[in-house]
Amino acid sequence: MNAYFPGRWIGGVTLVLGPVVLCAGFLLRHLGTVTALTPQQQAWSEAQPFAAYGQLLAYTARPALLTLAYAVFALGALLLFPAFIALAQRIGGALAFWGAALLVAGLFARLYFAGADQTAFQLTEVLGLDRATEAVMKEYVDISYGPWRVPVWASVGQYAGSLLLTVAAWRSGLFGTARAAMLLLAGGTWMGVLKGASLPDVLVTALLCVALVPLGVEMLRDRPPAPAGRPKVLSW
Repeated sequence: MNAYFPGRWIGGVTLVLGPVVLCAGFLLRHLGTVTALTPQQQAWSEAQPFAAYGQLLAYTARPALLTLAYAVFALGALLLFPAFIALAQRIGGALAFWGAALLVAGLFARLYFAGADQTAFQLTEVLGLDRATEAVMKEYVDISYGPWRVPVWASVGQYAGSLLLTVAAWRSGLFGTARAAMLLLAGGTWMGVLKGASLPDVLVTALLCVALVPLGVEMLRDRPPAPAGRPKVLSW
């Protein structure tokens, strides 16, 4: 268990903390938007073609809260990097390794988007809300896609990687149908710049906590994986 990166301790700790911190990030992003905007402002932002309008408006109203929310969210993505590697090693096999590699590419895309988010927020400090919003939205597609569209292609890895890792975890017997479904659902959360978080985002990430945290605890307690049996349709 300690022979390869990330090892027992890093793998176990990040399997516990990674999904919990990411879930907290989703929750803070949702609450930050809800508490920063009046009902009229929320209705206006929902009528816009992109969530970025509302996120920039929310930042100008509650900059400390929005900064905290986006920072916790980015930290959760960072912690999930060794967590997914540890999960793939626990499963074993090419399918799991490909799934983890694609998922990590998606996490790298999230960190690129986090940098774009922070840049956009800081523009409101320098230019003011109206001019910053105009500048960001004028170049929103290029900002979101990134240079040579590398980040947006990397973001696809989250969806493909979640599917591959889920199938590998279920086939190996490490996850039953319920926990495999939780992992797959969490892989469907949005990617991009200045996105708003909803309660369903919080819920599916909470399910990821249910799936991964017990595995992290087992690693920290140095318990070997249970013998893999034939996967059943109705199983935990």
